[in-house]
Amino acid sequence: MKKDKAQLLDPYIALKYPDFRFFVMVKILMTLALQFQAVIVGWHVYYITHDPLSLGLIGLVEIIPNFSVTLFAGHFADLYDRKKIVYSCMSVLLLCSLALYYTSYHVAFSSQLILLYAIIALSGFARGVISPSLFSILTECVPKEHYVNSTSWHSTLWQVAFMLGAGGSGFLFSAISYRVYLVIACFITIAIFVFTFISPKPHLTKNDPRAPMLGSIKSGIKFVFNSQIFLGAISLDLFAVLFGGAVALLPIYANDILKVGPEGLGFLKAAPSLGSFLMAAVVVHWPPVKDTGKKLLWAVFGFGICMIIFGISKNYYLSLFVLAVSGACDNISVVVRGTIMQSLVPSEMRGKVYAVNSIFIGSSNEIGAFESGLAARLLGVVPSVVFGGTMTLLVVIFTSWKAPKLKNLNFLQKS
Repeated sequence: MKKDKAQLLDPYIALKYPDFRFFVMVKILMTLALQFQAVIVGWHVYYITHDPLSLGLIGLVEIIPNFSVTLFAGHFADLYDRKKIVYSCMSVLLLCSLALYYTSYHVAFSSQLILLYAIIALSGFARGVISPSLFSILTECVPKEHYVNSTSWHSTLWQVAFMLGAGGSGFLFSAISYRVYLVIACFITIAIFVFTFISPKPHLTKNDPRAPMLGSIKSGIKFVFNSQIFLGAISLDLFAVLFGGAVALLPIYANDILKVGPEGLGFLKAAPSLGSFLMAAVVVHWPPVKDTGKKLLWAVFGFGICMIIFGISKNYYLSLFVLAVSGACDNISVVVRGTIMQSLVPSEMRGKVYAVNSIFIGSSNEIGAFESGLAARLLGVVPSVVFGGTMTLLVVIFTSWKAPKLKNLNFLQKS
């Protein structure tokens, strides 16, 4: 009994499971690769067009194919070998990185934009398929009693990779230009190799492969909408990021407002991850298991405040600081949502429910990018960011009122 209690209090317990270590190594490599890609593609597109809407379109062309396959991907993740699904999708992402390299050096400048959008669309398709399977595998890497700890570590290490990928991208681009895409290809290749070390997961599912696909998908949607806690948490993130995300406009801030160039853009992109990493170090040792719902709401409220300050700031260092604080707030949100996902969803529903979650969470960044680009075109860059931050605050207030079960969520009582 004392040993069990000691394990629950051990802040490093999740890292003692080999499958979890291999899993986070894969996530680190893939996150580095995709962050390099996101920053360089954004810079490339803006260099071609000098149009904020073109940056928003990057998110749109990625999320349309993502939307089209995510629910089906969740259905298949609950039926078939998830490792094979992951291998296939990582191979497609590898081909996308090589295609971006080829486009940058061997395609006429006038034709590059349409090809960049097409490759990002294919990448969005692969990421839509891979997400439910990856989440299901993550959930099986540690016992249920360690989900809070594994979610905290997963978020921490993911944010470190995000920060290094975003921050290093500008320097890499300055040093080797679009050859960065070859570096991305190398990282994805290594990730595929590391993934082979994760032990096979027995597919203990109650799902019948002969059951109607649409009925299976509907069951996942019904599960989400019948849970006030689950629906409230993912809706909060959807609308907060939809209105409060200024990340898509960072190339404009770096180039036109703060005037710091691609190196400065990399630091701006990395700042939220730095804040998230620092907060994650706190959360690992002091997880938000008491007054969990209230901490989630306050964290998203703080995120909205940061977006307003960032929008009006013309000081590079103030902008870096508030972006870092926004990342710290976001980390609390990520840990709470991740723990809710792993704790409340039955094994046989994880793929389907995560697919619905991806429609909310995974799509919020891309749709938010489009909203930011469109709002910047209509309102101007600074007013659009301030408007988005204000809307985030209103969303938090509304959620607090309409989802009392989420507001009163307390994991300490559950344990």
